[in-house]
Amino acid sequence: MDASPLSAARCSVAATCTSSQTHVHLGRKTSAKSTRSLRSRAAQLRKHSTFIRGVTVNRKSGVGADGGAKTRVGRTTSVAPCKATLESNLEGMNWDDMSEEEHYDVIVVGGGHAGCEAALAAARMGCQTLLLTINLDRIAWQPCNPAIGGPAKSQLVHEIDALGGEMGKMADCTYIQKRVLNRSKGPAVWALRAQTDKKEYCEMMRKVVENTENLHIRESMVTDVIVDDNDHIRGVTTFFGMKFMAPAVVLTTGTFMNGNIWVGRKCMPAGRAGEAPSQGLTEALQKLGFETDRLKTGTPARVDRRSINFDVLEAQPGDDEQRWFSHDPAAHVVKEQMSCHLTRTTLATHKLIRDNLHETPTYGGWVEARGPRYCPSIEDKIVRFADKDSHQIFLEPEGRNTPEIYVQGFSTGLPERLQLAMLRTLPGLEACKMLRPAYAVEYDFLPAMQCENTLQTRTIEGLFFSGQLNGTTGYEEAAAQGLVAGMNAAQHAAGKPLLVLPRESSYIGTLIDDLVTKDLREPYRMLTSRSEYRLLLRSDNADARLTEIGRAAGLIDDRRYDLFTTKMANVDAEKERLAKARVSESSPLAKAASQVSGQGVKQSATLEVILRRPHVHYSLLEEHGLGNEGLSAVEKERVEVDIKYSGFINRQQRQLEQIASKHARELPKDLDYSTITTMSKESREKLNKFRPQNLGQATRIGGVSPADITALVLHLSILQRRSEKANKASKRSERDQSTKVAP
Repeated sequence: MDASPLSAARCSVAATCTSSQTHVHLGRKTSAKSTRSLRSRAAQLRKHSTFIRGVTVNRKSGVGADGGAKTRVGRTTSVAPCKATLESNLEGMNWDDMSEEEHYDVIVVGGGHAGCEAALAAARMGCQTLLLTINLDRIAWQPCNPAIGGPAKSQLVHEIDALGGEMGKMADCTYIQKRVLNRSKGPAVWALRAQTDKKEYCEMMRKVVENTENLHIRESMVTDVIVDDNDHIRGVTTFFGMKFMAPAVVLTTGTFMNGNIWVGRKCMPAGRAGEAPSQGLTEALQKLGFETDRLKTGTPARVDRRSINFDVLEAQPGDDEQRWFSHDPAAHVVKEQMSCHLTRTTLATHKLIRDNLHETPTYGGWVEARGPRYCPSIEDKIVRFADKDSHQIFLEPEGRNTPEIYVQGFSTGLPERLQLAMLRTLPGLEACKMLRPAYAVEYDFLPAMQCENTLQTRTIEGLFFSGQLNGTTGYEEAAAQGLVAGMNAAQHAAGKPLLVLPRESSYIGTLIDDLVTKDLREPYRMLTSRSEYRLLLRSDNADARLTEIGRAAGLIDDRRYDLFTTKMANVDAEKERLAKARVSESSPLAKAASQVSGQGVKQSATLEVILRRPHVHYSLLEEHGLGNEGLSAVEKERVEVDIKYSGFINRQQRQLEQIASKHARELPKDLDYSTITTMSKESREKLNKFRPQNLGQATRIGGVSPADITALVLHLSILQRRSEKANKASKRSERDQSTKVAP
């Protein structure tokens, strides 16, 4: 048989092994990969080698239908066809038909939290979606703290779930501890936080991704994007030369673009520990005119729990009350909780750090990228808060079946030789063993002001950015962006209008609005203080605000929607009942309410009025037989919050409506701000750079003052009057012309 067809095949695999690593060769491309990645890639090639036609497998007899032998390699079954069949198939093959292109509706680059939400959303909305990631074994990995939620972040997770996203469900079925933070404060800032099992979270999310209809996954490194002459996205190119084509592409590269990790003065190219960086994509985007910059983050050391003296530490157990991120009861899995523990830095810790600041990448001066303000390294804490003698350090398990303990609040860039000594200055860790060193990672990002509030880029139609690529920090911020980007990529691929979540609608809307209207040069973290409307954007009403949007997009199925409508009906009916039911001042409930609130009941009062009083909770109504046993705990809490804070909620709602009506005024897309001489030069430059879509966005751009906004509104009014005057003149001219022409 002529061997030329085999040599002409475009994809060939060879392995050249050394004692330390394996190189994978695809055609003329070479990439250093681990032996495990080689096996994974070989399995994929076997799985997709269907171009040899006519070979079928008889699973009972263990032979191919053509008589070839069936063999098993690991978990993969392969068939060695007989020589005659192989020669026949190869000779009849049209090698010109073997294309380096594959076509999809949506392509998502990156398999982190943003990438998973984007890919799942697009696939569930009916798009043939391809998820490309450098390492299939690290889908939805939590390289830093394996925790979901916390202040403001929990609101994001509730909103993701309300829209039909996945993160809340994953946290609810993989948690090892849950606590509600800020419970002593108002419901606007209550924050559910879950410590999750890192490996289980990754495995569960991968199962969901692998088993979602319309969703295809592939291990590959994207190095370029394909753009046509009209600045429309057409697809991506990989390191190994494949072209994947789609009218919508979502980039969610995390910390991988030209990533470098630092431990003291030692540097290694990596997106995170043990994983190669993404190379080439930054330069490709720069050629298209995108601005890029560098950011930095870090992660602390992991220590062996068996080497910790827990007897001297303060235990931090989970809450007894079961609370959930997901609004879907089917996603709730009750699990035994594990304790976290609290220790503190000592004077010895601080002295060791101060004496060695010059050994860290930031203070040593060899890394200039900005790190997260609200999650600083331990050396930053020591420098910024020099007056403090001690800082809290939390010891948190990374999973149920691993000895690794995450040392929260202790990330550092110090050399590895100093890290163990520093850890051993902490009470309880005097004899600890370090399993993984702490490191800092710097990476490329693209300032999100280059995106619209749909997360589509301003210059390339169909190209979307989300996650840490946009300059954020945190799994929750990434997932929220990924969900919106994935939804809009699907909408774009289908030729439908893109979704915009207004700032006042959600924390997700606030997050995106901040990203696209501010020139952020440090990692952005969501905080409750960033929202002007946080009393309206609570965790308990996330479904009421966003489920209808998820339903319209096709992300909320009938079962889930029925649960939502039933809940809303129950809440409304109960509030109506409480507004009508009355008790006298001599009733046991009235006396109990007077005692806990310090306010007496005169004559009679409705249950609504009593529940509105301070320190009176729905449970008090139940104790006196005046509650509703048919309501769930979630419904009861929602009723109580709505009634107790109704005055504040209604007032903020009125303020919001007044502001929204003004801020919703759209700005002309072709408006040349440089011609508005009544505005400051800085504001004209900023407005031309950011191109706000409405007046509200313009007010939130740094450097644009209230006086500038007033001048802008006046200018718009003048333009409107001129336009109206021109329209009237045009109509008069048309009438005059018709009069002259008439007989």
